Parts: sequence; structure tokens; C-alpha cells
Amino acid sequence: MTLPNLIKCCIFDFDGTLVDTMGGFADIAADVIERHYGIDFEQGRLKYLETSGIPFFQQLEIICPNGDKNNICADEFESRKLEGFFDSAPTDETIAGLTMLRRADLRLIVSSNNFQENVDSYLKKYPLPLDLALGFDNHWLEKGRPHFEKAQELFGMKPDQTVFCGDSLEDGVRAKDCGLFFVGMLGTFTREQFNKKFPECLTVKSILQLAELVVESIR
Repeated sequence: MTLPNLIKCCIFDFDGTLVDTMGGFADIAADVIERHYGIDFEQGRLKYLETSGIPFFQQLEIICPNGDKNNICADEFESRKLEGFFDSAPTDETIAGLTMLRRADLRLIVSSNNFQENVDSYLKKYPLPLDLALGFDNHWLEKGRPHFEKAQELFGMKPDQTVFCGDSLEDGVRAKDCGLFFVGMLGTFTREQFNKKFPECLTVKSILQLAELVVESIR
């Protein structure tokens, strides 16, 4: 499958896509779940990754439905994940890819379920060439349709002019439900896992690789 030639906007998931944080987050989540619920570390880590793409407090409701320690786990996770979050600098390939897309005059947007204040603080420390960065704001302006519609409202982009790049299967579901072209970022999930869920899904190993595909498609 190839990218369409009418792309005007690229929307990126944040954790695991623009910034390589998912491995560290999975370790923290597994430790928290193991200590509070007694679930084996490796099993907890797998469950975290399988349910990634939504806020952790929502993941907990899937992993431990109605668990009496879910709020404690969520608070501890959010506190601990900040320890390494701000030390995870964007890679040279990510910066090069975003720069290439910017030079091609595309709109560049972040859609993250990390809290808005965390995304803002990260981008203050590591400025990236973005037009808009949207996070989870506790008013259900969240990754997926709410963010996509906000971006379309601000920039006038149509769904079929937009690529959404994310590292989770849930990211793909969000894109497909809203008519966006989805590209899977390899790492959290394999190419085979993406293709099983989304046949012939395009996958990339870096933002630079994505940029090269997008720029080639719109020439």
C-alpha cells in the first residue's frame, strides 16, 4: 500500500512515536501493577503494551476492572514516569524527519494521551517544529476523534488529507474510525502485528522514514 498524493497534514502520537519512552513506561507500569495487585512483572508489562494508546488509568480498568487500587496505581505511575520522561530527547532522525516535512509545507501536529502539561513541558525543553501539540486535558479532549476534529477545525484539513502515525494498534483503530491514513511506528508492535490487525498497513522504523515516504508521495 502506498500513501496518497494529497497529504497536507501529519499527526503524530507522542510516547513511542516521536519520543522513545514506551519501554521505560512499560517497566514502571509492570512494577506498579505487580506490587499492588501481585500480577507477575512480565505479564503486567505485556498487558500494559497490549492496551497502550489510552491513558494509564483507563488501561488499568481493562487490566484490573474496578480494582480498588487503580487510583493509587495511576497516581504512582504518572509520578514515576516523569523521572525518565524529560530525559528522553528526540532522536536526530526524528528531528530530521520533522524538518523535512516542514520544508514540504505540511502541517505537523501531536495527538497524545499524555497529560497536556507534560507535553507542553517536554516541548519547552525540546522544541520541535510543530504547528500544534494536543494532549489529554481532563475535559475529554483526547487522542483520536476529539484531537483530529480540533486540528481539522483549526487548519481546514480533511481526513483523507491527513496521515496519523502511531505505535499502537489502538492508534490504528482511531485513525481508521476517522478516515485518516494510518502508518504504524514499529517498536511497541511488530510489522506482523500491525498487518494482522490492518492488512497491508504501512509501517516505518523512524520519523525520517515516514517523512521520506510522505515527501515522495506528494511530489
